[in-house]
Amino acid sequence: MFFKKSLQAAAALFLPFLCVINANAQQTNKVFLSGTDFEHPVKWDFMCTAGSNSKQWSKINVPSNWELEGFGEYTYGRWYKELNQKEPSKEEGFYKHEFQISASDKGKTIYIVFGAAMTDTEVKINGKSAGPIHQGGFYEFKYDISSLLNYGGNNVLEAHVSKHSANNSVNAAERRADWWLFGGIYRPVWLEIMANENIAHVAVDAKMDGTLNAVLDLQNIAKNSILAVSITAVGSDKVIGTHSFDVNAKEIKKSISMQFPDIKPWSPETPNLYNLKLELVQNGKTIHEVTERIGFRTLEFTKKDGIYVNGKKIIMKGVNRHEIWPESGRSTSKRLSIMDVNLLKDMNMNAVRGHYPADSHFLQVCDSLGIFVLDELAGWQNSYDTETGSKLVKEMVSRDVNHPSIIIWDNGNEGGWNYKIDSIFKDLDPQKRIVIHPWSDFDGWDAHHYPAYQTGIHRFVNGENVFFPTEFMHATYDNGGGAGLEDFWSHFKESPLFAGGFIWVFCDEAVKRVDWTGKEQFDSKGSLAADGILGPHREKEGSFYAIKEIWAPIQFAPLSITSKFDGTFFISNYYIFSNLNSCTMEYKVVKANKDALYAKNENSILDKGKIEIPSIEPGEKAKIKIPVSANFFEGDWVEITARDQHGREIYTWTWTIHKGDYFAEKFLLKKETKAKVSIKDEATSVSLISKDVQVSFDKKSGKITEVKNKNGIVPLTNGPRPIGMIAEVKSVETAVENNAAVCVVNYIGGIKKIKWTMTADGRLKMEMLALKDAGANNGFDGAFFQDKVDAFGITFDFPEQGVESMKWFGKGPYHVWKNRIKGTTYGLWEKEYNQTIPGESFENMVLPEFKGYHANFYAGALKAKDNNSFKMFAASENVFLRLFTPDLPKNAFEGAYPQPAFPEGNISFMYEIPAMRDFKPIEHHGPHSQPSSIRIKSGDEGIQMNLWFDFRVATK
Repeated sequence: MFFKKSLQAAAALFLPFLCVINANAQQTNKVFLSGTDFEHPVKWDFMCTAGSNSKQWSKINVPSNWELEGFGEYTYGRWYKELNQKEPSKEEGFYKHEFQISASDKGKTIYIVFGAAMTDTEVKINGKSAGPIHQGGFYEFKYDISSLLNYGGNNVLEAHVSKHSANNSVNAAERRADWWLFGGIYRPVWLEIMANENIAHVAVDAKMDGTLNAVLDLQNIAKNSILAVSITAVGSDKVIGTHSFDVNAKEIKKSISMQFPDIKPWSPETPNLYNLKLELVQNGKTIHEVTERIGFRTLEFTKKDGIYVNGKKIIMKGVNRHEIWPESGRSTSKRLSIMDVNLLKDMNMNAVRGHYPADSHFLQVCDSLGIFVLDELAGWQNSYDTETGSKLVKEMVSRDVNHPSIIIWDNGNEGGWNYKIDSIFKDLDPQKRIVIHPWSDFDGWDAHHYPAYQTGIHRFVNGENVFFPTEFMHATYDNGGGAGLEDFWSHFKESPLFAGGFIWVFCDEAVKRVDWTGKEQFDSKGSLAADGILGPHREKEGSFYAIKEIWAPIQFAPLSITSKFDGTFFISNYYIFSNLNSCTMEYKVVKANKDALYAKNENSILDKGKIEIPSIEPGEKAKIKIPVSANFFEGDWVEITARDQHGREIYTWTWTIHKGDYFAEKFLLKKETKAKVSIKDEATSVSLISKDVQVSFDKKSGKITEVKNKNGIVPLTNGPRPIGMIAEVKSVETAVENNAAVCVVNYIGGIKKIKWTMTADGRLKMEMLALKDAGANNGFDGAFFQDKVDAFGITFDFPEQGVESMKWFGKGPYHVWKNRIKGTTYGLWEKEYNQTIPGESFENMVLPEFKGYHANFYAGALKAKDNNSFKMFAASENVFLRLFTPDLPKNAFEGAYPQPAFPEGNISFMYEIPAMRDFKPIEHHGPHSQPSSIRIKSGDEGIQMNLWFDFRVATK
């Protein structure tokens, strides 16, 4: 045979997934003419008809999308709308490749198989047509070329690929869409060489009880043939069971049934797989052999009830995913599939959906790692015609039918379905999976897209059909994904008809523009494809961790550690199949150095150990316990990490052991000094003066006008200014109390008073009392009321230029929104200044982002050039630190809403921050996304916010 070295390398890489097979006579021999993937390509001769590097023969890597190889023209599928183009690019590509075939292969059946090509593909072998032009860019297709080959000599493969189809319905379904439109042979091309008498195809239905039904397509069967069937567990050579069946001469379709003992069923939590071997035997000799990797699992679809797998009602925690990589377009690899499925599992997802059939290796990884798959016939918002759609359904189901991961067929998307082809799915599928129309309430299954929290009138939570939005929580820029998810998820789960949901979308679909020069390299077409939970190279944005926590199968009941804490936590099991005692848990009691903000930090572990998890079945709640050691309360926070039965981290949860006043006292450095404080009280200003620091205030506004230390000015000014309230200075009082300089600013309005205290060693304390007075008492029951408050606190000005880094104790490391605090954990965090814009900063996507709101802030050190560094501390609970304003994307289309408006100033301390929308106005979100209200009654003691500032020059 040929390409011996290439085949050996491919076999080593792909044996577990792509089944490159030794050239034994009875087995189908799979021989790659192209590379196995874009990372291991083979060069073919190529000419492109238009665009870059066109109208001349050269070489191209196969598989690939030709745009990423420097040919043709890039086009995004919204060319007809936001991009205002008259028509998409329509170049064509001509491929040529020579190969040899052994003379010993004459008399065998030989197919040439294309994994997929965009979009119309005409194939010739030795100048003769291999068959009809294939139309449709996402489907595996093949031709029987046995009669066209030159055995024992050279053969010439020619492929003419048209990026724009001659079939208008194909263009409407695939190329008027919200995704990139590419051209070329982007999945591998190979030969399948098999005996003339062969098992052409097998479709199985393997049940959880070991029952296996299969439908076989047979070719050229002779007399006295027997079909021998056996299975082994993947990774084992031990044969579990065998069966044999007589086959009649010339029989072309055969149904068989059997049962195997001691089967371990497949599920996303225990993805047990088996190798099903089928041998066509004549007179004791194996003529042809086929091996399929399968999983045993039972699917039941019960309308007005739910979807059951192995007798358990499922909830799909899913995401939509495009097949894409920035440097290769739609041409991917097994390595990327493994990476992506691991990322799905790391987010505690158990399901995925695409807008077209995924690469085979992606489905194989879903089988092996455990992910439910919704396999979709393309049709973004328009359908294929019936003739074309029928052919493509057959190609799709024929390739994918045996994957245990696939539980549902999708016929198109958002109107892109053809009702006339629904029945073909079931005709070809012995498992009789349901067929849905994503975004439609169809045939008893409601897959409505982008529901509001309030949806709907006799739908969803208030309806009678099983529902699972196949798109929701749109994640453009930093929108959606994790923002608002907790509310939607909790609300949907109120209904026993809820079967899950699929976030849009897995990653930003930015691609490398090899035709661009300059600093920008990657193109997401502005806000059109900047909609991922992950960046284009799978960089983890904040929503990644929010989803990971919200969808964790272990959930902790709310808890605040106090002096009464006895080590008890209550946990609930949200797995579908697994008992929590199959998981492991470990705890740590962590103590930070008291000078952590003034020196390099080295946390110490006061206690750690394993947690015994009792038997907790799915849906049950029980308690676990950690020891409260003698030095427990010397610690600062507790961490509990859970891992599933395969060793994968589920999540790490944290709780502080103390409150804000404790941490301010601990982390704020105090110095012994005999120095005295003083007050400089002038007509328009007041200055509080210590040996090391002087802070001046404007008497009219109450704002800081100047901060000075031994090295000069620290530029924190023009605050505190109220956010979400109005306050005017009423009076200013000063005094020296216990060798501390005190300035009390009394206000009229939302702030009652702010007391400033300068200690002798130069620490500055701020004590604010707000929302104390009910004013005219003319509201309901004598109360003052104000609603729709989406930001509340105080703010200061501080120059962003020169800022280098931030080190802080609180929740991190990602910034938060009101409706996306989950996914952050307590700890000592540090990050360098960056200007990352999720969904746009593809050339330098540094994560976590530096700017934005940070939750449960207790202490922080802002490092900046010159004399601009200082430290700040919150002695109050639930304070958000606002650290500057994230940059807005420069390439967004109108209506993108990349982030809510930020308050004035640059550094703010807040009790209320705005929520992030996801494709819908905030009014359509759940309660945790809504603005708060203020209600004050006479006798209320008001709201306190206590802060400390350290402007002193840092000492080594």
